[in-house]
Amino acid sequence: MSESPVRYVRVKTEGVPFAPAVRAYGNVGIIGIANPPTTNPPLDFLAPNVPTLFTDVNEARRIAAGPLGEAIATALIQEPGPSEVWGVRMAQANTYDDALAKMGTVNVQLVLFAGTALSLTTPTGGQPTPTPAIAKLAEHVVAPVADGMERIGVAMLAKGAADPAVLVGSLVTERMVYVAHKSDDDVAAAVAGTIAGYEPHVSLLLKRVKVKSDPFSAAELIKLNGSESADTGGPQGKGVNWLVDPPLIPGSGVHLGEGYTGSAGSPGTKKYIDMVRTVDDITFRLKARLIGTIGNLRISRSGLRGLVAEMEAVLEPLRRAEVIEEYEIVVPILALLDKPQRTPLEDRLVQDAQTDRAAEAMVRVDYAGAIHRINITLKFD
Repeated sequence: MSESPVRYVRVKTEGVPFAPAVRAYGNVGIIGIANPPTTNPPLDFLAPNVPTLFTDVNEARRIAAGPLGEAIATALIQEPGPSEVWGVRMAQANTYDDALAKMGTVNVQLVLFAGTALSLTTPTGGQPTPTPAIAKLAEHVVAPVADGMERIGVAMLAKGAADPAVLVGSLVTERMVYVAHKSDDDVAAAVAGTIAGYEPHVSLLLKRVKVKSDPFSAAELIKLNGSESADTGGPQGKGVNWLVDPPLIPGSGVHLGEGYTGSAGSPGTKKYIDMVRTVDDITFRLKARLIGTIGNLRISRSGLRGLVAEMEAVLEPLRRAEVIEEYEIVVPILALLDKPQRTPLEDRLVQDAQTDRAAEAMVRVDYAGAIHRINITLKFD
């Protein structure tokens, strides 16, 4: 059969790879002191305030020798571990602002100060003052940032400290993670590496941390966590996690005893680390998806339905993967446009939206976190 000379519709198929925007969740940024050797220092020893990517433990200890290199190495050896570890060497011991400003330019999700423990000093007649570096870190992670640059700070308490009262003022925030320990290792770096190794919605409870740490006593754990009922109720929490080696887990190893944020004891805030990370992740995905609609979709029925479809394209895969339980998208102007008859007030609201070129949308997400406590009644008859 000869080919028809007339084709009314022509479709030329070409491969167009599509990759949805995904925010990295496993990048760690570490700030600290590095001390070049007095004899034969490496020519490429880390310069101050220059963010540098590390992927090798030996390289970290070679060009960032000191607390910074050890912290980077500790973060890198976690399993699963971080995707990337960035290091920033402080020019001097107290130049926190300069180092944090440089770290603010790097796409990391977890930030910490190497070899720095949180403690309080209370001068006579004065107010309790936390370790300056940790106070600066808490200010850094809650400060406004560019889209997609949201981050969480990680800090350890002093070795053996078991008093959550160390969290005062601005330190009480859902964007900080605090860990109590009885270890000589840089626990903050280890925990940051552990957090970075898991996807955002994974609870950090009982996740392995590759450090050595002696156990806390029962009285110390009650002080750290608060007393929990034997029969009912969930985790209490005072904003400080701890390290533990549970006998019920085969073998030996140190694990995170809880997955609290620094605001675990404050009502109305996100209590668990995975909640903060998941919200950050969903926020990034929505922003990255919708940036392409800006300047294209119109404030019309078809345009706003297209907006809803774009958001569904982000949220539906998360629902199917059971990251979220359900979601709801509401665009008020779309509801008004769909009405057969509008009131004068509704007409004005539509006109204002079209004049201002701004459409409000609301997204409700139901996030079902992992089980943290199980109460079993075992009856023998």
